[in-house]
Amino acid sequence: MIYLDYHATTPVDPRVAQAVLQAMTTDFGNASSLDHTIGDRAEAAVKTAAQQVAHLVNAHPREVIFTSGATESLNLALQGTVIALEQSGIKPRLAITSVEHKAVLDTCQALHQQGRIELITLRVDHQARIDLAEVDAVCASGLHLLVVMAANNEVGTIYPIPAIAAIAQRHRIPFLCDACQAVGKIPLQFNPWGITLLALSAHKLYGPQGVGALVVRRGHALAPLLYGGGQQRGLRPGTLNLPGIVGLGEACRLRHQEMASDEPQIAQRRDRLQTLLQSQIPQLVINGDQHNRLAGNLHIAIPGIPNSAIIARVRHQLAIATGSACSSGIEAPSHVLRAMALPTPILDSALRLSLGKFSSDSDLHPTATLLHQAVQAIHSLSTGVP
Repeated sequence: MIYLDYHATTPVDPRVAQAVLQAMTTDFGNASSLDHTIGDRAEAAVKTAAQQVAHLVNAHPREVIFTSGATESLNLALQGTVIALEQSGIKPRLAITSVEHKAVLDTCQALHQQGRIELITLRVDHQARIDLAEVDAVCASGLHLLVVMAANNEVGTIYPIPAIAAIAQRHRIPFLCDACQAVGKIPLQFNPWGITLLALSAHKLYGPQGVGALVVRRGHALAPLLYGGGQQRGLRPGTLNLPGIVGLGEACRLRHQEMASDEPQIAQRRDRLQTLLQSQIPQLVINGDQHNRLAGNLHIAIPGIPNSAIIARVRHQLAIATGSACSSGIEAPSHVLRAMALPTPILDSALRLSLGKFSSDSDLHPTATLLHQAVQAIHSLSTGVP
């Protein structure tokens, strides 16, 4: 099996797995048990992980709140901000892009349907790019929260977060950035850029599944969604997931050290795979902004060849996706591609290939061959011409 679904989840780096194992078996304490040294060591490990997360995104360790992953982080950021504003007698006005992750879209839609927020949706062009002039105009009209992802999880388009943050700051609007696909792949500067809230997830950067973080700028009013023992300043109570947190911290430490050298190599492999596919499948289309995308992203379409038919033929040899893992099992075309206003033949044939740190040169030719053979076989069935 060739694994090219790194945007869905990355393999855990063996060095991270070793740190997780140690936290599960040797340094296994409860970080809130401060009556003995085992608890002390667990608390120290959590503090170290917070420092490692903060160092990667240039934040302060006290601004890091550990969660179960991106969905919880985004819900805490969105609902927590809305509840805090409601408690002050304000009906919040939020702006989001049309290509945000479902954790953002569905949460905002639910709040809107409940009549609790006014929701504005920012458009994207056919490459999933946003118009900064529209962002500025919407912010000038008055907002309580601006939400823009750092990089799109389907087509890989990278957004100009420094410029967006500057616009938000100029209008004194809090800015939430879903950075799950971007952290550890492109440089992010939480405090220098003026980001208010930033969500990340360990399993997108070679850490374990089921753990993430929300970075919250000091002074931003945020209400908790859960109540309990008051851990993490009361914003996210409950016994801390020590092995997961240690794994997230170690993954962030390694990405800080290795991102600058890894990502250009990943981009080179992606480009070689793209060239191979284009040479073997002339009708192939590349989606997204080819000049400003994540290094490992290759989002393609083969008009006239249903993506489901290709997946059915290669799924036991090649791990690729028809779209975001968050929409697994949903028959409708991707909301991202629909927001980009791509034609139906592109929507029906779209495939997401995503490479990462552990992809190798030996993966490239077999991948191109498998896809080419699948296209030829499907074409032969539909035309009756072998």
